[in-house]
Amino acid sequence: MSADTSPVTSPDSTLAHPGPPTSVSGWGRTAPTTARVLRPRSYEEAAAAVRACGQRGTIARGLGRAYGDAAQNAGGTVLDLTGLDRVRSVDADAGVVVCDAGVSLHRLMEVLLPLGWFVPVTPGTRYVTVGGAIGADIHGKNHHVSGSFARHVRELELLTADGTVRTLTPGSELFDATAGGMGLTGVILRAAVQLLPVQTSLMAVDTERAADLDDLMDRLASGDHRYRYSVAWIDLLARGAGTGRSVLTRGEHAPLDMLPPRARRSPLAFRPRRLPPAPAFLPEGLLGRASVSAFNELWYRRAPKHRTGELQRISTFFHPLDGVPHWNRVYGRGGFVQYQFVVGYGQEDTLRAIVRRIARHGCPSFLAVLKRFGEADPGWLSFPLPGWTLALDIPANLPGLGALLDELDEEVADAGGRVYLAKDARMRPELVERMYPRLAQFRSLRAELDPSGVFRSDMSRRLGL
Repeated sequence: MSADTSPVTSPDSTLAHPGPPTSVSGWGRTAPTTARVLRPRSYEEAAAAVRACGQRGTIARGLGRAYGDAAQNAGGTVLDLTGLDRVRSVDADAGVVVCDAGVSLHRLMEVLLPLGWFVPVTPGTRYVTVGGAIGADIHGKNHHVSGSFARHVRELELLTADGTVRTLTPGSELFDATAGGMGLTGVILRAAVQLLPVQTSLMAVDTERAADLDDLMDRLASGDHRYRYSVAWIDLLARGAGTGRSVLTRGEHAPLDMLPPRARRSPLAFRPRRLPPAPAFLPEGLLGRASVSAFNELWYRRAPKHRTGELQRISTFFHPLDGVPHWNRVYGRGGFVQYQFVVGYGQEDTLRAIVRRIARHGCPSFLAVLKRFGEADPGWLSFPLPGWTLALDIPANLPGLGALLDELDEEVADAGGRVYLAKDARMRPELVERMYPRLAQFRSLRAELDPSGVFRSDMSRRLGL
């Protein structure tokens, strides 16, 4: 391991008593468990919490957007890092921000866009912390160009099980184990991130419809190199000749000269829209096959067959659901599963077979997207590999869902693919080693670094990470 180390000690630092156990769940709300939640306000308090975490260990948590149980720790403690939320410095010339792990991408956009900089990678929500972005090694619509988030981290500080803070740089074993390591190597405290220069806070967007899955894959393969960002919404209820019909959206950061005169007065303004919150719960069954099929039909038909150069806000293009607070409630009290997998180029038949299987099962998913990944990332447990990735939301109470997803897991593993850990809530542990070939190396490093198992989560127990 190559890392600078320093102890964190502060005899005057105290951490507020966490109070009674609290119910903690992932964004999909499928398997809540109880833990004592601590919210450190300093690095010293975080270190004190780690040292005093008890036999059940601890795990860091940000804004709770991991869909499954990665940031839960039944019977132990959970470190809510949103209290560590300082932007420490911005080098506006070099485009580097240094910030605490609890800073959200939303906050970074508020600070950085007026300076002409944007985050290098963003997922479908900006309400994810920098620590979470590294721990899950998040990807976005630009993976085929930019890779995952950790590829743009120049340095990070990691609080390890012995109370030491290690300064890590890319290429070191501990850095690569931490990127995508789901918080199991330690608590990320701070990071320096390289940014992307932009002239405006608007996107220039091209939209087109694809008649079926093969048409979509042809369009993605032949045209993605012309765009920084690319994603396709896919109708997973369509069958027959229209199986996999899609709406393909690709874009670039709009240059200043593309803006109309009025918009040029404040070209870097960040004004995300916000809609009323979703109801506490929709009636069970409202998002059934019939209603989602009708929605998908409307969404596909209203999309333009071909439109170029539409100006959209950054929030509209990247984070449309962020405008609806608590949108995860729309699936009812049973919650939902987000299933995301990747299979490599050359495994298109596997992708076709999975899409047909999902369509035959009638999974009522109106949030389903297909993207292409570029080169694999260095993180030992990072999800992307060169190929096709499909993500879909499914109500957790759908009959036969568990058996269906188990079968899909097998198909993905047989094809040399993998399931995304940051979204998993139910995968069988015996498949993880097949999907993540560096898992044994990860386990070995964890055993050396954390022999007492200080850092644990419901996911780490379930999957044997």
